[in-house]
Amino acid sequence: MSGRKISPVHYSTLIKIFELDGFIVKRKKGDHIVMVKEGIKRPVVIKSSPKEVPIIHIRTNMTTAGMSRQEYFELLDSL
Repeated sequence: MSGRKISPVHYSTLIKIFELDGFIVKRKKGDHIVMVKEGIKRPVVIKSSPKEVPIIHIRTNMTTAGMSRQEYFELLDSL
């Protein structure tokens, strides 16, 4: 695996990554976008403020989704 680092991305990019992984937007409340996927117990929550999602939030959502770094970068590169 390459030594690529996860860096902040625009919240809409992160939404697209999780949509490619099978998540759907269940609801939006204020600046929170809640995404769900069959078989995943907890929803992924993406904040639209600030526009750039911090690395810690990306990593937390990846853990919740059961997504590996490799899967994340493959989905990111496919956009």
